[in-house]
Amino acid sequence: IVKLDDTPVKGMSLNDAVKRMRGKPKTSIVLTIMRKGEAKPIVVTLTREVIKVQSVKSKLVEEGYGYLRITSFQENTAPALVKHLNDLYKPGQLKGLVLDLRNDPGGLLNAAIGVSAAFLPEKTLVTSTDGRAPDARHQFYALPDDYLRASRDDYIKALPAETRSVPMVVLINGGSASASEIVAGALHFGEANLH
Repeated sequence: IVKLDDTPVKGMSLNDAVKRMRGKPKTSIVLTIMRKGEAKPIVVTLTREVIKVQSVKSKLVEEGYGYLRITSFQENTAPALVKHLNDLYKPGQLKGLVLDLRNDPGGLLNAAIGVSAAFLPEKTLVTSTDGRAPDARHQFYALPDDYLRASRDDYIKALPAETRSVPMVVLINGGSASASEIVAGALHFGEANLH
């Protein structure tokens, strides 16, 4: 049994509990936790903070083979991907790359376009939208106008040219949605070297 500031959580969904825990940074919340086998409740005071999630992680799994994991598509995801790719190329050429999008719920469209642009030839169609109204119809390409927002610094230019030709595998599953599906589809149907 858990209480949030004296309100019992029992019967409350996890999403509702998380919503109740959210609030202004630097404010506090008291959780009272009762556990089986504990005689007294555990009282914990937490201070709310802005949580910055690192959306890109990478490593060399063995010499010449890189692994990239994207957990969500945020404003900084594509520039972070570029940094990670450059780090993977520092020891030398890559023979292969794994892009892991499993359980990635998606996020920002421009981030998906930027990630796709890292691996696709410039001007490749990444995705399109369609609808009855003319303003609902749009095509998005691997071009700076479609992946850059506030920044005008084209981070894709900092990538080694080899990123567009390295053999790669994209991992997806039932938890891959939205922007991760756009990237997987763009890389599959674009001119990327998927295997």
